[in-house]
Amino acid sequence: MAFDRIAVVGAGAWGTALANAIARAGRAVLLATRDRAGADVLVKERESPRLPGVRLHEHVGIAPVGADVGRYDVILLAVPSQHLRAAARAIAPALREGTPVIACAKGIERGTHRFMTEVIAESAPAAQPAILSGPSFAADVARGLPAAVTLAAGDETVAMALARALGSAALRPYHSTDVRGVEIGGAAKNVLAIAAGIVCGRGLGASAAAALTTRGFAELVRFGRAHGARVETLTGLSGLGDLILTCSSAQSRNYSYGMALGRGDPAQAGGALAEGIFTAPVLVEMAKEKGVDMPIANAVVDILAGRASVDQATETLLTRPFRAEG
Repeated sequence: MAFDRIAVVGAGAWGTALANAIARAGRAVLLATRDRAGADVLVKERESPRLPGVRLHEHVGIAPVGADVGRYDVILLAVPSQHLRAAARAIAPALREGTPVIACAKGIERGTHRFMTEVIAESAPAAQPAILSGPSFAADVARGLPAAVTLAAGDETVAMALARALGSAALRPYHSTDVRGVEIGGAAKNVLAIAAGIVCGRGLGASAAAALTTRGFAELVRFGRAHGARVETLTGLSGLGDLILTCSSAQSRNYSYGMALGRGDPAQAGGALAEGIFTAPVLVEMAKEKGVDMPIANAVVDILAGRASVDQATETLLTRPFRAEG
């Protein structure tokens, strides 16, 4: 399989970073924007407003999303999770049968409870859905700093070929066939990162932060196993690896938003960009359907919905009955 021509739909921070990384690997890359105005700005400035100071690689082409996107060998959808369906529908008419379409968003669709590859399968039936996720900040990847991620597809041969096509010395994709496990790790960690940010913003200390991250990971594993994910995936890059990154750095939008909540000033954090806000209630609904206990995720939902203050939610967690670890 030769995947030499790659299109990235979505010119935000992550899409721009991926386009740069793939171009450095020697591939022909198109960065597709939502409209002509956005494309014109990028052509003129060669810099995304979402990644100030990071120049687009000279081999990255720019154009609005159109029929020409369907001629590429691989298409990456680097748009927020709640906009992925619209992006998939936009490319569907021109898509060739069996073209790999890779979701680069970390979330679960509201209302439908669909994972990202399910959204692609429903919206672009000709696509071969895949998922890319792992511990990676856009600014690091865009600048060529080392990062490792997981790329999963149902067909192992396809997953391996995609990993080779997107990979380089700086960006190392490890391939997998555990699509669901990769999707769950990326979605759940955003919710837990909000909780970790709250702990930091409230000044509860490093010990509490470590406990929160560890118990949060236990919730992620319980949820993943209930939905058929492999434990080795959940303990890998797209699960534990991504959780560690986003629960410990203000570069994470979800962590930053949690910090603002902990300080009592969520307006400072730009919450609209935090995927965990939208994923949290869906995650809790799906956990209840499977009988999965997720007290930290529940606490985040209660805080976001205004049903509990940070202090009330913290007290609820701290007064839960003592039990064996697991």
